[in-house]
Amino acid sequence: MSTTPAQPPAAPGKKINRIGLEPVAYRGGKTTLCAGCGHNAITERIIDSFFELGIDPTQVIKLSGIGCSSKAPAYFLNDAHGFNAVHGRMPSISTGAVIANRKTIAIGISGDGDTGAIGIGQFVHLMRRNLPIVYVIEDNGCYGLTKGQFSPTADLGSTLKSGVVNDLPPIDTCALAIELGASFVARSFSGDPKQLKAILKAALSHRGTCMLDVISPCVTFNDHEGSTKSYSYVKDHEEPLSDVSFVPYFEGIDVEYNPGTTTAVTLHNGSKILLSKLAEDYHPTDKMSALRLLHETTARGEYATGIIYIEPDKQDFIDLLGIVDEPLASLPESRTRPGKAVLNEIMESFR
Repeated sequence: MSTTPAQPPAAPGKKINRIGLEPVAYRGGKTTLCAGCGHNAITERIIDSFFELGIDPTQVIKLSGIGCSSKAPAYFLNDAHGFNAVHGRMPSISTGAVIANRKTIAIGISGDGDTGAIGIGQFVHLMRRNLPIVYVIEDNGCYGLTKGQFSPTADLGSTLKSGVVNDLPPIDTCALAIELGASFVARSFSGDPKQLKAILKAALSHRGTCMLDVISPCVTFNDHEGSTKSYSYVKDHEEPLSDVSFVPYFEGIDVEYNPGTTTAVTLHNGSKILLSKLAEDYHPTDKMSALRLLHETTARGEYATGIIYIEPDKQDFIDLLGIVDEPLASLPESRTRPGKAVLNEIMESFR
C-alpha cells in the first residue's frame, strides 16, 4: 500500500488515519440510489475500510459495469481513478489496468446481473487468473435498474412483488469462484456492518482475486415476503461461519485467544485474519470443505456468511506473467518495444 506525500496537519480534534488523511478524503458524491438500498451500506463499509487501512485514494482504481451497482463507485474515493465499463465487461478493463500498473489497488463493483448474466464469461476468466482485485458483487437477486425482474442469482421458488415465481435454479457465485481458482471468496450481508468491514479490510490486504458476494436487498423491488433476498429473510436464514477480525500488518499482531477456538490466517503482507469459530470446526483453506459447506447451506435455504475460502500463498496473475516491478505504463518505449536485432533473434529461434 502506498503512502501519500506529507499532508498538512489536521485541525485540532479532527480524526485522521495513519497517512494523515481525514474521512472526507475517502468519500464520494451524494448517492442517488433508493433510500435504504443495501448498496449504500456497502459503500459506507468500503469508505471505512480504506480510511482505517490508510490507503492512498490516488493509488486506487475503482471499476464497474452497468446496473444499480455500477453507480456505487461514484459514492466513494473521489480522488481515485475510475472507469465505468460496458455491461458485463468490467473484468477485461480491470485486467488491462492492473497489468499496466501493478502498483494500483483495484476494486470492482458489479451486480448479480452484470456478473451472472451478460458478464458471466468474463467473470469466469477473471476468477481463473487470480488477478489482484477486490471484486464485490452487490447481490439483490433482481434487476433493480429495469423494474425488478429475476436475476441469475434469484433463488428457486422465490417470488416477485407481482407474484411471479422463479422456476430456475440460481448461480452460486461463491461456489463458482472457488471452483475456478479465486484465492479469496467470502459472502456477507449489507445489514451486517461489522462482518462486512472486517472482510473488506482482509480482502484489501490479500494479493489475488477476492470475490465478495454481498447480499444487498433491493428495497424497491425485492424486499417483500416471498423474496429470499429481503432484509427479513436474510436475517432469519444467515449462518455465520465465524466471528471475523482483522489485524493489519502495521499494528501489533500478538493477539491472545483460546486454543482450539480461533484460527489465524496470515496474508502476504503480514496482516492477519482471526476467525473465531461460532458453530462448527470449519477452516477456510480447505477447498472441498468450502464447496461442501455451500452445497449444504443452500440445500437448507440458508446463506453461509464469512470468509468461505482463502488461499493466501497462491501466485497471482501479475507474478505468473513475470512482469517487471516497475509499472508498465511508466516505462519508456525503449524498454517496451524490442529493437530489430532482438526481433531477428526471436525469429531465428523458431527456425
